[in-house]
Amino acid sequence: MEISNTDKSNMKQVIIDSPLQIKDGLDLAKNINIENNFSNVIICGIGGSALPGDILNTIVNAPIPISLHRSYNLPTQANEKSLVICISYSGNTEEPLSALQEAITRKLPIICMASGGQIEMLCLKNNIPFVKIPSGIQPRSATGYIFSALVKILANAKIIDDMSSEILRTSKQLQEINTSLENEGNKLAKKLSKKIPVIYSSDSLKNLAMVWKIKFNENSKIPAFYNYFPELNHNEMVGYTGLKKLGIKNFFVIILQDKSEHPRILKRMELTTNIIKKSGAKVEIIGIKDGSPLFKIFSSLLLGDWVSYYLAMENDTDPTPVSMVEEFKKLMQ
Repeated sequence: MEISNTDKSNMKQVIIDSPLQIKDGLDLAKNINIENNFSNVIICGIGGSALPGDILNTIVNAPIPISLHRSYNLPTQANEKSLVICISYSGNTEEPLSALQEAITRKLPIICMASGGQIEMLCLKNNIPFVKIPSGIQPRSATGYIFSALVKILANAKIIDDMSSEILRTSKQLQEINTSLENEGNKLAKKLSKKIPVIYSSDSLKNLAMVWKIKFNENSKIPAFYNYFPELNHNEMVGYTGLKKLGIKNFFVIILQDKSEHPRILKRMELTTNIIKKSGAKVEIIGIKDGSPLFKIFSSLLLGDWVSYYLAMENDTDPTPVSMVEEFKKLMQ
């Protein structure tokens, strides 16, 4: 199988270039300045456009609540002291568009992010601060751009500390280890061939586990699931009890492990690994790289990109298009 024949949109190059995004995202939002005595931040987005907000909440401990709204209109906590950030990579996603329209009607503070589309037009018409994201890739592949632009917006608004130097350092580190992560991802993808991935992590990294799950869904085009410790020890692990009896052999559990976690969480991970292996399912613990919280998250995300990419290659599947999503959007019209 020729990778170039399967990877028709050259997602491999997008992944290779992705460490540069978190650096470039800072420049995209450097001129966005909106200061106020905000009581909360509401990030309105869905799918790949919402993932950077999840990552932000994993890394940043903000003095005011930063919530993700993945539905229509605005949530109940939206008020005149809310900073509403509407994100749609295409600029045409109906859920954040409806949130933007309500925020305009209510005259709330708004900032938008998109590659164009209706959101850009509404921002121009209503004089709303707008961050233009580079087009030509899938929303899930623009995580670095959107994340760093979010960080810059919130730093300019004096809501969080400026992380620019850490972001630039992390971008360089990711470039340096990208090839080794690619090799690691390729090896893990071979083990996952014809398996259904289940991704586990600690509670503090559950957003990371969710993003891995989504990468398998959209890049590899397979079902995948996620959960987190200690919650899964009180319910989900019981589900492995019947695997041998039913002859089910296609689950592969990936545990994302940060060695700095609470010792009891680490013990739970080891014990759960042994229990699941006895049930007949495969398990692999993937160690999170040492470094800053930002480096830990983005190095793991990059590994997830490579694993899901090479699993798509194992399945002779083009990782870029999401035809089912596009077909569903047409049915919703």
